Amino acid sequence: MLLYYREPEKREKRLNNSSIPLRWGEKRYYSLNYFLRQKYGQKVFKIPLNAGFTCPNRDGTIGQGGCLYSSPYGSGDYAGSPQASIHEQFVDIKSVMHRKWGKGLYIAYFQAFTNTYAPVDQLAQLYSQAMQEEGVVGLAIATRPDCLPDEVIKLLQEISRQTNLWVELGLQTTHEATLQDMNIGYTYQQYKEALFRLNQANIEVVTHIILGLPGETREDMMVSARRLAALPMQGMKIHMLHLMKVTGLEKLYRQKPFPLLTRDEYIELVIDILEITPPQRVIHRLTGDSPRDALIAPEWTLYKWEVLNEIDRRLEERQTWQGRMYSKSPIE
Repeated sequence: MLLYYREPEKREKRLNNSSIPLRWGEKRYYSLNYFLRQKYGQKVFKIPLNAGFTCPNRDGTIGQGGCLYSSPYGSGDYAGSPQASIHEQFVDIKSVMHRKWGKGLYIAYFQAFTNTYAPVDQLAQLYSQAMQEEGVVGLAIATRPDCLPDEVIKLLQEISRQTNLWVELGLQTTHEATLQDMNIGYTYQQYKEALFRLNQANIEVVTHIILGLPGETREDMMVSARRLAALPMQGMKIHMLHLMKVTGLEKLYRQKPFPLLTRDEYIELVIDILEITPPQRVIHRLTGDSPRDALIAPEWTLYKWEVLNEIDRRLEERQTWQGRMYSKSPIE
């Protein structure tokens, strides 16, 4: 069966009949910073937390070793210490944010490992602790598509009625061969099922993709982007593959080196993806960063702001913007 993502008719007509670039503040894409400032009228920080979870393909439930690209910290390299309470982590990281950016409001971000992989009572307690912190206006919960049983979705639905909530699903690619090669442990079909169950519960979803996974061509990555453009989600994160120490991917690379995207290749690919992405979808991230002492390659990913500035410059140069070439298309 073909499924379609239907867009608001008014915005669709504007895109089809106008060559005027869409802008969100100073950007040619709908950034998370713009979305949050419009919603709350001020700066909103994400506070990354480590609640001490694990993952089903680390603890032996479905596999061991975790996703090949994932660090020993389960994508929570910048999150707090799991030995500290949620309150202690929150206060410590908040103080760091304030030194960099000044005052603001907060999204409590359960980032490290799989943040729905625990008994529902334990999850409710941890989420509640974060929501009670002063200045918190919402929760972001990173998890896997195969770790959303009905009772957890019911809990998330209750929370979404109380505060701003989004669930981050780490899909990474829509290609089954890559999902298997990277030891991710779930399928694209499982992701789609989880996405639609969350949609039915009126829970907002942010999907992660990684560009540059071993064996994937540029067209493979664009196929994933086109598939995701047709799906009903509210946000997206785009990451560059980081080759990091103490990962399964490092072992693979040492045995048989594979090509990594150059900075220019990545930037052009990001812009091509933005062009076909629905204009009302919030872009939570356009690149990622990893600790300098953990990164093997590519080195250019250490200079995050330079990459983001170059994306802005080339969007202007190409006279393009998010959604310029978007059209409703069937999911493959």
